[in-house]
Amino acid sequence: MHYSEDKVIRAFRIYTTLARTSVTDQEAVQLYRADDDIRSLLDLYAKEVDAVIVNTSEHLYLIPETKLSSFHVSNDWIKRHYLRSGATNADIYLLYFVTIILFGAFYNSYQTRRPTRDFLRIDEWIYQIQERIDQLQALDEKDLKQMESEFSYNWRQIVEKWSDMNDIKENVKRQTGNTISRYSFLDTVKRFLLDQDLVEDLGNEEIALTEKAKTIIQRFFMEVEYNKGILTFIYDMEGEKSDAGD
Repeated sequence: MHYSEDKVIRAFRIYTTLARTSVTDQEAVQLYRADDDIRSLLDLYAKEVDAVIVNTSEHLYLIPETKLSSFHVSNDWIKRHYLRSGATNADIYLLYFVTIILFGAFYNSYQTRRPTRDFLRIDEWIYQIQERIDQLQALDEKDLKQMESEFSYNWRQIVEKWSDMNDIKENVKRQTGNTISRYSFLDTVKRFLLDQDLVEDLGNEEIALTEKAKTIIQRFFMEVEYNKGILTFIYDMEGEKSDAGD
């Protein structure tokens, strides 16, 4: 396909902004939506670096699609910038796990296209994580190993890491820093998600999803091709809990 020089230059300017900051302004969004040539060029540029363009009402985002992308955030980078000294892969597994629980808490099933709630309290986030941990602990060793093989997640390390953290007492004030507690760990995860513009801190121990997060969840997390059935598994656990209580 032939593109005019002007379209190539305008698209490349937007791409360089995305490559530098991973986000653009609303003017770029309008151009991306209105001009087929510029949209095709930007999608092509993104594909060349194993990334995709995600657009919301206010911004364009450059999101890595595979680990091969130069824009992919590595586990080591997360450890260095967010986790305490001596963090291991188990900390990373738990970070991913609690993030999935957080995202899932805003939707009533993995097939829901829109959030079913406006915000989530931190204490409810902890409660929902604990529910899933309890359900994992209830599985026998054989089933747990089979699920680890199926989902490429080390569920046992996730359970052990969460269980080893100190319980938070109701009369204990908010903990941050390197204190080993479930609350402080979620505070770290929240900070990471805030920096990635995936959640918004509403105050009063409440957080909400950003438009960026909602778009990514709809485009990737809800697709089995990308989530490899993990969301289905988590919601099935919830369904089993409900059935058991009937």
